[in-house]
Amino acid sequence: MTASTAKFRSDYRAPEFLIPRIDLTFQLDEERTIVTNRMLVVPQQAQPSLRLHGEHLTLQQLELNGELLSPDAYRITDKHLEIIQVPATPFELVITNMINPLANTALEGLYKSGGAFCTQCEAEGFRRITYYLDRPDVLAEFTTTIIANKQRYPYLLSNGNNIKQGDNNDGTHWVTWHDPHPKPAYLFALVAGDFDVLTDNYTTCSGREVRLELFVDKGNLKQAEFAMTSLKNSMRWDEERFGLEYDLDIYMIVAVDFFNMGAMENKGLNVFNSRYVLADARTATDQDFLNVESVIGHEYFHNWTGNRITCRDWFQLSLKEGLTVFRDQEFSSDLGSRAVNRIDAIRIIRTHQFNEDASPMAHPIRPDKVVEMNNFYTVTVYNKGAEVIRMLHTLLGEQGFQAGMRLYVERHDGQAVTCDDFVAAMADANKFNLDVFKRWYSQAGTPTVTVTQDYNEQAQTLTLKFSQMTPATPGQTSKLPVHIPVLLSAYSQSGKRLTLVNKNLRDHESGSSLFELTSEYQTLEIRDIPERPVVALMENFSAPVKLDAEQIFADSLVLLAHAEQDVTRWEAAQHIYVKLIRDAVEQKQPLILPESVAEAFRQFAQADIDPALKALVFTPPTVEEIAEYYPTEIPIDAIFGAVYELRQQLAAKLLKVFAKVWDTRVVTTYKLTGDDIANRSWLHTALYYLALQLPEQYSSVVANYFKQADNMTAQQSALQIAVHLKLACKRELLDAFEQQWLDTPLVLDKWFAIQASTPDASVVETVNSLQHHAKFDRNNPNRQYALFATFGRNMTQFHRIDGAGYKMTSEMIQYLNDKNPQVAARLVTPLTQWRRFDQQRQQLLKVELEKLQKLPNLAADLDEKISQSLGSN
Repeated sequence: MTASTAKFRSDYRAPEFLIPRIDLTFQLDEERTIVTNRMLVVPQQAQPSLRLHGEHLTLQQLELNGELLSPDAYRITDKHLEIIQVPATPFELVITNMINPLANTALEGLYKSGGAFCTQCEAEGFRRITYYLDRPDVLAEFTTTIIANKQRYPYLLSNGNNIKQGDNNDGTHWVTWHDPHPKPAYLFALVAGDFDVLTDNYTTCSGREVRLELFVDKGNLKQAEFAMTSLKNSMRWDEERFGLEYDLDIYMIVAVDFFNMGAMENKGLNVFNSRYVLADARTATDQDFLNVESVIGHEYFHNWTGNRITCRDWFQLSLKEGLTVFRDQEFSSDLGSRAVNRIDAIRIIRTHQFNEDASPMAHPIRPDKVVEMNNFYTVTVYNKGAEVIRMLHTLLGEQGFQAGMRLYVERHDGQAVTCDDFVAAMADANKFNLDVFKRWYSQAGTPTVTVTQDYNEQAQTLTLKFSQMTPATPGQTSKLPVHIPVLLSAYSQSGKRLTLVNKNLRDHESGSSLFELTSEYQTLEIRDIPERPVVALMENFSAPVKLDAEQIFADSLVLLAHAEQDVTRWEAAQHIYVKLIRDAVEQKQPLILPESVAEAFRQFAQADIDPALKALVFTPPTVEEIAEYYPTEIPIDAIFGAVYELRQQLAAKLLKVFAKVWDTRVVTTYKLTGDDIANRSWLHTALYYLALQLPEQYSSVVANYFKQADNMTAQQSALQIAVHLKLACKRELLDAFEQQWLDTPLVLDKWFAIQASTPDASVVETVNSLQHHAKFDRNNPNRQYALFATFGRNMTQFHRIDGAGYKMTSEMIQYLNDKNPQVAARLVTPLTQWRRFDQQRQQLLKVELEKLQKLPNLAADLDEKISQSLGSN
């Protein structure tokens, strides 16, 4: 990577030309698609030349104001088309070019996905379709005509409304689509193929009828019904919670198997990875259903937060993604369990985002420098971005946040804007100073909040001393304090809620008290506390920070038993687990689960509490979560041993409790209700611990449960328990699952992933053999994510001391470098954190990175990550 290849946010300049209107015509052919691009170009000031983006295109003809341009009137490079002399007044430009969709294995631009044509244009894929100003602040009204063989491609889809269509005499047909809402090119979409179609209608709050269509591969229609329900729920929720109504006559979703991302919010025509559309009880787990609901919602909510109001430039990506992740999290929480959804979000931050903050690729949610934009579709931009939005919601409350949203939409509908514009709307609508808060957008890294407690029994006063510190990250050596909302509450030793009174505390709608930490050091003194309190800090994970606050087991047990908020009870259990594991690792002693702690967990398991919360409380932190407490020299093997010992002791000490859960289970037909999902989760947790403690006795139980299962949740849980615990039935269940689902790709992905995630010492050899499986397609992103991305998260086995995991992953990355750089760049991430490990592993990791760096034609996606990793200090 060189400085000249980087782009800087500070270098932003408004476009010199605008394109208010573009008419596209596609004559589809697998290898020779002809694109005719007719656009109105409006100079913003007199410019001698026009430079358009374009990659992997073959120019055939170029006209300016009706006159054919000769080759000496323009220049073509592998990245641009420059027209040397253009008028100073608006002009019409007609470009005819050819592309080869079949050869497009990168899955950007126009490509073939199975038997269908498909597009993916975010972030910079439109330039692989035609020459254009491919930047998000150039908004155009699109009209698209598609021509293709009618028998092979009966459905021709694009953005907006279908305004006309017809048949030709040569066996082809055509459809013209018009999108009345100006949009950037990254929101363009085209799909052509032969599908089964699920149709429905939705009546908006103003009485408009919207036609809904879901396009899926032949034979998969039944599996689309839940997605359709989720779509209608999303439309209703956005009207009721945010007052936002859909704005076209039709809303379409297409499910495809070959797709780099989860889904794409193209205006009126969402293209989805099929795993986020197809779901029924036989083939999808409870979590799969919830994921479908969440992603359907996410892409729909983009209609306003991303499409109607879009990004000025790609540095502002979190403007749309952080906000929309927050919105889809709220949607899932309003429809399901708020506590379960919040805990899931917290675990993503602590496991994946904190890891990214500690890596060479650490960046703010609004980056200052970009080399390859695809590398910034990250958990920092998305999930930490959502946490920043959530902090605004915490500070302003629901009413204040909605007032800010209304002002944001009123000011910026139809515009391409910045993160600063969003924060300004929130501040102005509430007359709330957010100057310090804005640092969250510009500073990378995870702040650590340290809290010390001092209770004066004689004065009955509790003093809390807060400090905050954000460590240095690449390119940012010094950090300023950020605005951190601290939600807190306090309890007596018997579990009674205490009233906290201080002018710097305010009652919060969540039930907690709110304290705002805005300086490096602050003190909070609370009087009239009759006994030493048990304080719950950072309730509901009120900021994406690491909390350093000494808390004894006894206090955690009080919170586990008595806290009013479910997330606080879960946090108390996590604190106990983390302390036990870290103490065992640091003291190099076997982990011992104290009887007092075991008894508290036993009572919790037997109490009348949401079974889903029980399942989460009895899920200790993973090796990956604990590793985040070690910036260098991560003791992988010791962490793995301590986590395993903790699970074993939980299994042994609560054996009777888990046995009762299993023995008193009620066998019913599968239902997708909140209660049923919660009960299954708790049941499978109990079965895991029983099989862990008594593997010989429960191997046949697990096998029978697998064979009798009428749903994928039960079947997958049984298979995972058998494989991860190496039960005697392991091979039998693996073979049965493979044969049953050999021709169902999304389900077979689960089979690959379960084997790649096992802690077994021979998993490297297993993954190596699985990549030669007849159904493993190296060019399908879903297969790669199921096998290699899952293996990359299997910390103990990916980092096997002989380096075999590194070498195998590196070889796959070499293959993908030429085929699909986006997927390659995602797989390289665990290699790039080589400095966090011991010297032997560091050397092995570095060898593979240097080998990749020397590849001829190294993709920019990989080059950026590898160069930053090897060059970081």
